[in-house]
Amino acid sequence: MNELPKIGCYKFLVEPFHCDFSKRLFLGHLGNHLLNAADFHSNDRGYGMNYLHTVNKTWVLSRLTIEMSEYPLAYEAINVETWLESVMRYFTGRNFKITNEQGNTLGYGKSVWAMIDVETRQPVNLLDVRNGIISTFIDKEKKCNIDKLSRVQVSETASLVRSIDTHYSDVDMNGHINSIKYIEHVLDLWSVDWYQQHTIKRIDVAYVAESHQGDQLNFYLEPFTSAQESEHYSVRITKVNSHEAETEVCRCAVYFLK
Repeated sequence: MNELPKIGCYKFLVEPFHCDFSKRLFLGHLGNHLLNAADFHSNDRGYGMNYLHTVNKTWVLSRLTIEMSEYPLAYEAINVETWLESVMRYFTGRNFKITNEQGNTLGYGKSVWAMIDVETRQPVNLLDVRNGIISTFIDKEKKCNIDKLSRVQVSETASLVRSIDTHYSDVDMNGHINSIKYIEHVLDLWSVDWYQQHTIKRIDVAYVAESHQGDQLNFYLEPFTSAQESEHYSVRITKVNSHEAETEVCRCAVYFLK
């Protein structure tokens, strides 16, 4: 495993049923490709889900940023490169680069992950797992040419714009609402007419707490003015159930180009 390169590269096909009306890949499905690449990369190197599930541990996504200059079209193939930028006691930073078959860069991604104990839901020291094997795969030289993960700011005056129930298809193998499902629900806050005039340039996501099937999710939207060409909106997602008060679970910042 230690003989594997620090950078992994994985090929994905842009399937037509994963594309929107413009025949370009949905951002949510692109996010799934990034998370799959992360899973393949970590499994191949001995600290992925295949091993962790045998010792009652799992990875959870804490932060995710995707920034695109161009979205691939249906039936095109893309390559996702992924590598570790840093490893700390409880968090690891993982980067992504998305290219087409011609080698042109389409976009980048940045993410932060934590490892938790499945039973206690408490964080695990990454360097305690397999004698810190994860630290041998850090690559500080390869560049991820987008701004660092930004803090998502949402004020208390954000407007409640939608509430939805959660169901079977929202839940992932860890038993909580899937990380990408939050993104898909956020992007559904705008209509097809909006997307006919706007492109998603960047999304920043901060995962705050877990939610589960049966929770109601509330979406609070706040627009921001910008001197740049982008239109910026922030979204706070909370959960409501019969057991606890309304609790924040996720924050997103979405940047559109007109």
